[in-house]
Amino acid sequence: GLDRGAKGQISTFSSFISAVSPKKEAAENRSSPAHLVFPNIKNVREQPPICLDVRQKQRTSMDASSSEMKAPVLPEPILPIQPKTVKDFQEDVEKVKSSGDWKAVHDFYLTTFDSFPELNAAFKKDATASFNTIEDSGINGKFVNAVYDTLLNTPQDVQKTVLKGIINSLLREWKGPRTKDDLRAYFILLQNPQFNNTSTYVIYAHLLRQIATLVEADHHFLVHWFKKLSQKRFKQLVERLLQFISLRLFPAKPEEFPPITKCSWWIPSAAKVLALLNTANNLVHPPLIPYTDFYNSTLDHIDLMEEYHTWQNFGNSHRFSFCQYPFVISVAAKKIIIQRDSEQQMINIARQSLVDKVSRRQRPDMNILFLNMKVRRTHLVSDSLDELTRKRADLKKKLKVTFVGEAGLDMGGLTKEWFLLLIRQIFHPDYGMFTYHKDSHCHWFSSFKCDNYSEFRLVGILMGLAVYNSITLDIRFPPCCYKKLLSPPIIPSDQNIPVGICNVTVDDLCQIMPELAHGLSELLSHEGNVEEDFYSTFQVFQEEFGIIKSYNLKPGGDKISVTNQNRKEYVQLYTDFLLNKSIYKQFAAFYYGFHSVCASNALMLLRPEEVEILVCGSPDLDMHALQRSTQYDGYAKTDLTIKYFWDVVLGFPLDLQKKLLHFTTGSDRVPVGGMADLNFKISKNETSTNCLPVAHTCFNQLCLPPYKSKKDLKQKLIIGISNSEGFGLE
Repeated sequence: GLDRGAKGQISTFSSFISAVSPKKEAAENRSSPAHLVFPNIKNVREQPPICLDVRQKQRTSMDASSSEMKAPVLPEPILPIQPKTVKDFQEDVEKVKSSGDWKAVHDFYLTTFDSFPELNAAFKKDATASFNTIEDSGINGKFVNAVYDTLLNTPQDVQKTVLKGIINSLLREWKGPRTKDDLRAYFILLQNPQFNNTSTYVIYAHLLRQIATLVEADHHFLVHWFKKLSQKRFKQLVERLLQFISLRLFPAKPEEFPPITKCSWWIPSAAKVLALLNTANNLVHPPLIPYTDFYNSTLDHIDLMEEYHTWQNFGNSHRFSFCQYPFVISVAAKKIIIQRDSEQQMINIARQSLVDKVSRRQRPDMNILFLNMKVRRTHLVSDSLDELTRKRADLKKKLKVTFVGEAGLDMGGLTKEWFLLLIRQIFHPDYGMFTYHKDSHCHWFSSFKCDNYSEFRLVGILMGLAVYNSITLDIRFPPCCYKKLLSPPIIPSDQNIPVGICNVTVDDLCQIMPELAHGLSELLSHEGNVEEDFYSTFQVFQEEFGIIKSYNLKPGGDKISVTNQNRKEYVQLYTDFLLNKSIYKQFAAFYYGFHSVCASNALMLLRPEEVEILVCGSPDLDMHALQRSTQYDGYAKTDLTIKYFWDVVLGFPLDLQKKLLHFTTGSDRVPVGGMADLNFKISKNETSTNCLPVAHTCFNQLCLPPYKSKKDLKQKLIIGISNSEGFGLE
């Protein structure tokens, strides 16, 4: 790390420069400010706050297909002579190992980081070329990596020299329009690993602000250069920015930083640069890093509802909220926002209802706080549909279920049983609403026409209720279903606007019908004569109740042959027909059902993948976490049977672990909050050890006889979880 000043901190450029003494050697011919006076944060002119409000569609959007930006191109300055080649630099570093003399290396760093032109002279692949395209930054990335990797192993005076040079560069270059060489310099400086150290954060913050306040055309170039970085270097940039935000919010040593009131722009600037990196990541297929790597878990510990209300109420102002940058908010935090937003809406409604009752001198009914469902097991779907239709104003209330003719209070078990039974019945192949595709292990909407689509609305309501009542549903829709569910994320005020329609590709179709998608891909890549070899027209055929029906993909499609020239259009129209048009009414009912429960601006914070996790849970199992959170009834965790159990389960392959989870909870996925949210319990079953384990799915409970040997326990457990029928309801 850097040596600190007398007070052990570097709070501003001024205090930092006092810790970095000017170097006279090798600097006599360098241009520098007439006097080394660096502004305190309060003296730096305020930049306009960064706003990337998702409701205003102000996300950084980049045209991935454009190779040139139509922006005025400023003339590039004549660069200094390139000081060293990569080979020269590496030879100088090797010499240090034998001589111990860092002078040549020190001089290189002193020269290179003194100004933006010098940075370009050192790292530009060809100092005479302009490199004004988004596809090529013109930077010798290997040289940049070598210089930075070496920097961390140099003496402190060399590292201080680099930071001083960066200060000079930022002060000299922070005003006026940017050339592409300036953008290259920012691109290089942002990769400096010294910014992992909190003592450099003041400099880092100023670098981030200058990048954040660039014009959109400049951001466009940076985004496309970011996406060309290696996965390792890209991830380092993201982690560095996330750490910067976390330590500014919760500093380990508050005295290291200026007061938050004097640097309120730090976090907005970092968030804007993160937004550029997020955009770059989304332009690459597959992404450089998972979208979850942008999550900042520190934000789980701030006042999320204050952030949400700031975003809601001051969306058009310059007030910053993390909700403007939802990609940094974890799905667990988003779930909290959605649930609390719904609770607040229901509290307001209940409060008004109570006031109305009292004003009319009527006795308040505490049932107004709940969505009370009374259903018959023999008429489960029809009763549920009737109840939910009658009580559509109560859908956001806490759900309580009563089965007619059965005693007992719903403490959560009856609600879960209602969900499990209803989903099992609706998704049964004989019911005809959904088709199960074995190749992709998922359900898709049946395209059969019907007079009433209300049962599709019921499925949408169920999914919404599951989100609000923390129930993990055992249903498998393909990813494009959730993309359609957020198209748009808020129900449009104009009912003529179509809903549940999104751009789909062969990749989306492959997630449902891989064999058909493969055939379409072969059509696209076919090198022969498509018209003669495939003999297809712009027409598709579907079987409905034993009758083959034909549909034109475009007007007169039955008379238009598919050719080499129009095959892309054919594949696009075919895919759109299968995933959008042929099931429009079914999906629209499903869409409106879901949004009748989840009608919240908070949905705009979600990615399609996150909606799936909220509804169905995460597929990532951590059985050690389940072991740590398991409760016991009749057993102690030190009992031999329990030790046998965990030895066996932790040694299971993934498919058996999933079967165990499905057997005991009704789903092979994990809730958003992790294994701990399952409240998994193992109870002692005093029956014969010849009996198989029993699961009470509605309570996530496994009843385990006290088997005498690990072998016997393993054998009985595998038989039990492999041959369980349906949902294992008990």
